[in-house]
Amino acid sequence: MTKVNNIAKNTSYLTMALVLQKVISFTYFMLLARFLGPASLGKYYLAISLTTIFAIFIDLGFANVITREVAKNQEQASSWLGNILSLKIPLSLLAFFSILIFVNVSGYDSLTKNLIYISCISMVLDSFTSTFFSVARGFHNLKYESISSIVFQLIVLIIGYSALLLGGGLIPAIATLALASIYNFTYSWLILVYRIKVKVRLFWEKEIIREIVVISWPFAVYGIFQRLYTYLDSVLLSLMAGDLSVGLYQVAFKIIFALQFLPMAFTASLYPALSYYWKNNREQLAVSFERAMNYLIIISLPIIVGSIVLADKVVLLFKEGYSGATLPLQISIISLFFIFLNFPIGSLLNACDKQRINTFNMGIVTVLSVLLNLLLIPFYKAVGASITVLVTNTLMFILGMIQVRKIITYRAAKNLKMLLKVSAASVLMGVIIFYGKGHLNIFIVTLLGAGLYFIFLFALGAIKKEDFLSIYKSFKKSGSEIETDLN
Repeated sequence: MTKVNNIAKNTSYLTMALVLQKVISFTYFMLLARFLGPASLGKYYLAISLTTIFAIFIDLGFANVITREVAKNQEQASSWLGNILSLKIPLSLLAFFSILIFVNVSGYDSLTKNLIYISCISMVLDSFTSTFFSVARGFHNLKYESISSIVFQLIVLIIGYSALLLGGGLIPAIATLALASIYNFTYSWLILVYRIKVKVRLFWEKEIIREIVVISWPFAVYGIFQRLYTYLDSVLLSLMAGDLSVGLYQVAFKIIFALQFLPMAFTASLYPALSYYWKNNREQLAVSFERAMNYLIIISLPIIVGSIVLADKVVLLFKEGYSGATLPLQISIISLFFIFLNFPIGSLLNACDKQRINTFNMGIVTVLSVLLNLLLIPFYKAVGASITVLVTNTLMFILGMIQVRKIITYRAAKNLKMLLKVSAASVLMGVIIFYGKGHLNIFIVTLLGAGLYFIFLFALGAIKKEDFLSIYKSFKKSGSEIETDLN
């Protein structure tokens, strides 16, 4: 029961932080879009996409490994960290020089090259920051990571927007990300040493290094597939359709990416618990998974319906030049349902030592993604990339659920019952928004729709008062108070 409350507490903290982080991040994205225009925005995100793809060769699945292993045995945290850092330092140099070679043989213009070079700073520092916070997650502590995520985005917003107002262009904009990464790296290291009390030292213990490699390679391959799957479409769009198409596609992509804080926050604290339940309580493992699926169904469907109905209004928040992003957004947003549910599915497979299967599934999806993008982008440009996103996320969900049934006694009826209720509430909400958007401001109609949606959920019995009270109580009680109450 203590584990359940820890999940609620960590999820509550991180969810609140990520809500603020994504609001700030999306605000900065809209400012960038309005200042730069679609073509320059496409160039900006091309640089980020390239370095993000190469960044996986620095981590190689180490973040997932260290969270899982520290959660199992916290006394070994310093040893696991030290050996992983010893691997990551040479890998960072290798990734950096690989990008230098790639950029100089690819024929990019000088501005794009400079954007990529600056983005490399964030690529390296963010990888180490992720490792430090992954250790903290193994201690079931997400508070400091939550704080850092907000401060990071505030640095980007304040300094980046100031640079735009002063006439700065792409270079100052991307340099702001590097500055924020320097802060994040320093903060995470200090927290790990002085708050979590884990010593940061380099080790090279052959047995542990060998174990890290054996455990992490499926995560590494999965990560490579995932990065290619997530970011290669922007690179292909740039090559086959131009920077303008990248900019239009980024509107849909950024909205979906921003909304992923919801399943990310939940599974960040769910993953260590699933690892624990796999070892100690198989029945609770199934219950936790089913509840996670229900929560994400409740969250995803109204967002999808609302976004489809309001897509034409949403793109106008950027600039008139972004009207071509309406259809890509309406197509891509449907995939949000499968994206959300794929988070707990992936976490379950990884926590239950099925990471190789997860990797195999991602490999299939990545190959299909590349093939569909190559086939559709030349004809449909950003719309083609959006269709690919929907098809491949649907396939990933199907492949994942096939494996879930082999791991736990999955009661599909519980999730299907919730799906029907949530679908009904979402459709009712969508009808009201559709007729209201012509008469009310987009923000007002969105708030009205959200309020009515929860009223419909209560009326249909999809959620109860106790669900909100459990989250509220998780903020008011510390871990020791919870244990006292339980005893």
